[in-house]
Amino acid sequence: MTVTQAAPLVRRAVQEHRDNRWSILVLLCLSLLLITVDATVLHIAVPALTAALEPSAVQLLWIIDVYSLVVAPLLIMFGSLGDRYGRKRLVLSGFVLFGLASAGAAFAPTPLTLILARALLGVGGAMIMPATLSLIRQVFTDRRERAIALGVWSAVAAAGAAIGPLIGGVLVHVWWGAVFLINVPILAGLIPAAARLLPESPRRAGEPWDGLSAGLSVVGILALAFGLKEAGAGSLMPLWASIAVFLAGVGLLVWFVKRQSRLATPLLEVGLFRDRAFTTGVAGVLLGVFALVGLQLMLAQYLQLVLGDSPLHAALRMLPLVLSAISGGLAAAHILPRIGMRATMSGGLGLVALSLTPTLSWGVEGHPVMLAVCFVGIGFGVQVALLAASDTIMSSVPESHAGGAAAIEETAYELGAGLGVAVLGTITSLVYAPALHTVPGVSGGEMDKARQSLAGAAHVADQVGGSAGGALLDAARWAFVNALHTTVVVSVVLLSLTATAVALLLRRDRGV
Repeated sequence: MTVTQAAPLVRRAVQEHRDNRWSILVLLCLSLLLITVDATVLHIAVPALTAALEPSAVQLLWIIDVYSLVVAPLLIMFGSLGDRYGRKRLVLSGFVLFGLASAGAAFAPTPLTLILARALLGVGGAMIMPATLSLIRQVFTDRRERAIALGVWSAVAAAGAAIGPLIGGVLVHVWWGAVFLINVPILAGLIPAAARLLPESPRRAGEPWDGLSAGLSVVGILALAFGLKEAGAGSLMPLWASIAVFLAGVGLLVWFVKRQSRLATPLLEVGLFRDRAFTTGVAGVLLGVFALVGLQLMLAQYLQLVLGDSPLHAALRMLPLVLSAISGGLAAAHILPRIGMRATMSGGLGLVALSLTPTLSWGVEGHPVMLAVCFVGIGFGVQVALLAASDTIMSSVPESHAGGAAAIEETAYELGAGLGVAVLGTITSLVYAPALHTVPGVSGGEMDKARQSLAGAAHVADQVGGSAGGALLDAARWAFVNALHTTVVVSVVLLSLTATAVALLLRRDRGV
């Protein structure tokens, strides 16, 4: 077929995809929702999962965290591969892998199997996520419609992490594996729809692709996270080895950054970080998601294992966080033009820090009204800050660098989710274990298991039973509350410092 003969077919395909653009947007947003929900869907399922598989503290953190930590470094790599070999093909392959990994995770017989399945889920998610944004830009050629579509995409990305625990709470009431198995029928419907609706994208197979850079970023981030977790729990290696792995991860990431600055077509455009506003915006996304996802995990355990809520009740108690996050994303679009990026972002982060402060006075007793108020402040503040940070990132770079800036923002989002669980979870483990003293009537081996995590202590207490089991659970609850207070203090300090830095570094007239 000649170029002249093919031209009408190309025009017809473009018109067909333009006619289906809103259906394509729904398809892409459902795909994105699957990916972002999976980052937090396990938070409510921790007690049920611990009772079924009995993971150690480090294994439990990896089960929850490996997904985001695999997604984050792979986003840029798969974004560039989609440009080279076609985004539609990558999305369909990602759907298939995500579905197979979901089924594997649902029926995982051991903690290690579940960790590997969650890692494969991360690979599948990373294959899908970059293409969702790129395909929106390809399909929506009208600038006004594209702005609406990108706004919807952003709202779905922000809300996904917030509603994850709610979905998990409903599904774990049936069976903990249902939080994964639910993905399979959804993907069974998405795959044929994607094959029919998604357009083929132009390929740039001639551009060089640096596999070494991809390997450095993936291994560097995973080594950094592994060293951090092991330093906190020390179940697999001594402290000095954990620190060595952590430093090796830092070294690999430094090598990665230096390599990007020398490449003609880098995987990550590190030159964008020379702009102070861009760097501040990325830090705002990273810290905002860090606080939201990390604290969600801690507070979900607090509700179930300290206050005694059922998974469904705990999910409903977290509903104010979900609703306020959605309303915060909508309100920020009106707040931002009135008070500017600097005040919106720093104010949102400051509100989260302020909303966390009352939890420092809580013990093992319930505070239903104040808990709801705190959740409202956390959800609203995080989403206001995230929207302002996103706007800061995109407005501080020229249009020619918009794709690279979007990739960095997506990476900061997923990396924030992974580091939130890694850092705050490690701090909780470091404080919790020494605070749980030996309980009479409980053997040394049982106490070692109880010191792994609060969920582990609840499982041991149930096995021991009687007054000794009750005393162990009470002691574990107080030890966890003590650890939670330390984690909250760290979060408040980080959020306050970031809010102050935003107020000092961003110019007043940015985005007004």
